[in-house]
Amino acid sequence: MGTYRDACNAGNFVVSGEIGPPKGTNVTNMLHHIDLLKDLVDGLNVTDNQSAVMRLGSLAVSGEIVRRGGDPIFQATCRDRNRLGLQSDLLSAAFLGITNVLCLTGDHPSVGDHKQAKSVFDFDSVHLIQCCKKMNEGHDWEGNELDGATDFYVGAVVTPEADPLEPQMYKFARKVEAGADFFQTQAVYDMDNFQRFMEQAREITTGTEVKIMAGLVVLTGVGMAKYMNRAVPGIFVPDALLDELGAVAKEDQMKKGMEIAARHIRFLRDNEVCDGVHVMAIGKEEIVPEILQMANAPA
Repeated sequence: MGTYRDACNAGNFVVSGEIGPPKGTNVTNMLHHIDLLKDLVDGLNVTDNQSAVMRLGSLAVSGEIVRRGGDPIFQATCRDRNRLGLQSDLLSAAFLGITNVLCLTGDHPSVGDHKQAKSVFDFDSVHLIQCCKKMNEGHDWEGNELDGATDFYVGAVVTPEADPLEPQMYKFARKVEAGADFFQTQAVYDMDNFQRFMEQAREITTGTEVKIMAGLVVLTGVGMAKYMNRAVPGIFVPDALLDELGAVAKEDQMKKGMEIAARHIRFLRDNEVCDGVHVMAIGKEEIVPEILQMANAPA
């Protein structure tokens, strides 16, 4: 099986999954999820203290995915490290055979489980993209020569459901200009709205090889959907999907959510709306193979 970058460059409809490191040293479930997904998807994102909750590190887990024969997408956030630490981690990633980096500014510590933690934000995501590109060219951020350059396929994120959308598109354009190779979006559920976003995004990426993957968080029930509408900025689950979930018994709602995710994958692929999908099952990774089977998604 080829790499995530190979799939993107070949023009395939790309599928990536996500691994959430545990909060602790028990890695049994995580390793099971890695082995379950590594040959079904083109790449596996590894979250970096997601939602500002302290967990096992993205770098170590990404290295383990390489060791197990998968292709990790190493998430690096600017919240916890200054430019020295970020560049050191990037060199460490290259040493471990990690070639994909997703550059994130990161959630503020106030939303996580260590609310008094001091945030760093020495860089933001645009700086980090620029830094990866400099390191690919053989120099550190300050222009000092590296004894061996990196070779990263550099990713970033964008939120199509942001309201207002204009600041998000401005940041998107800056990330494209900084050299991002691919984008993964925040979760999208309104396919018509996402198509309108993609029209704007394609105008910005004209003349580039930038790939855009739709983020799909699998809905496990009405309660989860309502919570995301209420508490997660940049995510909007339309009433029609809430009604669809609510029309089945509670014990059947996760299956319905899987059907919705598969339907969206088919729609995005068959209508060539975007370049791929990033499927997030958030702790229920064992359902992803069935979703991909339901969608007849290419592995």
